[in-house]
Amino acid sequence: MPAYLTPAELSRALSVRDLTDPAQGPHAAQLLLDGVLAALAAAWPATRTRIIRNPPVVSIADNYDLLGYDPADITRDARYTRYLSPTTMLRSHTSADIPAVLRGYSAVPQHVPVDDLIVLPGLAYRRDVVDRIHVGEPQQVDLWRLRAGPALGADELRDMAARVVEAVLPGARWRPIPARHPYTRDGHQVDVRHGGAWLELAECGLIADRVLRGAGLDPARWSGLALGMGVDRALMLRKDIPDIRYLRAEDPRSTAQLRDLSPWRPISAMPPVRRDLSVVIADDTDDETLGDAVRAALGERSGDIESVHVRARTPYADLPDRARARLAIRPGQTNALVRLTIRPLTRTLTDAEANALRNEVYRAIHLGPVLELA
Repeated sequence: MPAYLTPAELSRALSVRDLTDPAQGPHAAQLLLDGVLAALAAAWPATRTRIIRNPPVVSIADNYDLLGYDPADITRDARYTRYLSPTTMLRSHTSADIPAVLRGYSAVPQHVPVDDLIVLPGLAYRRDVVDRIHVGEPQQVDLWRLRAGPALGADELRDMAARVVEAVLPGARWRPIPARHPYTRDGHQVDVRHGGAWLELAECGLIADRVLRGAGLDPARWSGLALGMGVDRALMLRKDIPDIRYLRAEDPRSTAQLRDLSPWRPISAMPPVRRDLSVVIADDTDDETLGDAVRAALGERSGDIESVHVRARTPYADLPDRARARLAIRPGQTNALVRLTIRPLTRTLTDAEANALRNEVYRAIHLGPVLELA
């Protein structure tokens, strides 16, 4: 039985600002997305662009089943998915809106040609690690080109990926890496060369026949290209922003720089406060689960946490008897050494404030009956 979000948790999730939505205020994320859409419109002058914004509450069937996810896929686990009821959830990717959009084309008469770029920007909701490049509500955009007529294929897909890369990072080198997605065929991960390293920018592929059939569309008539991109990650690469928390920071030093796409000007960093925690966790607890527990416990104050990193894990069976007794640990549990880095973006914390945060994080992730508080 999955755990469902409480009303307070749902309210908090729905209050997160969508940086791609002009109705919620201007932001550089919108300029980046506008540039991508302009590049594709210029390349495909006969293609109609449809920007669709839907509420993030979706059916589990649309988020998983109709996109081809296996019923046993681990991503469906409540540790990673924010379920609301036996049939609904907060979407874990903006692709969750695709099945409903495609169903709308099933009534198009046989003789009517279609060539549409479907743009689905918005927030996705995940349980993720806490560090400089991950958040629990990432900004995403799905770009699906759907055609009734001459089939779209691998050449058009590669051209689409190249134009998206050029719009996000002009002049950047890129490479396609074969990748498997349940809702595409001939899938690829799109990596870009940036800062001396290869980094993932997007994923793409040809729309899988089963996805078309599931929406009532005949693959003999319909075909398409699918590309998904993390808008926040793309914006960080474009502007060289070092910490994803800056994207939603409210201090003037940050907001002034998020009105355009010019390179980021470094902001004086606050000194980090590091605390090492020895905690008891379940054997199957991963970094994503720990990160979500920290965000849930701290709420808005989780923005003061730069990272939560597991440095070492020692299962019950590998601990000496003295350590087992001290921790009161049981079989099925692990002793984890967790490095907590506290670094607010705009102010320095006192030792008392840092210790209070440390203790809240400790209580949020520690399962043992013995508490070691600062």
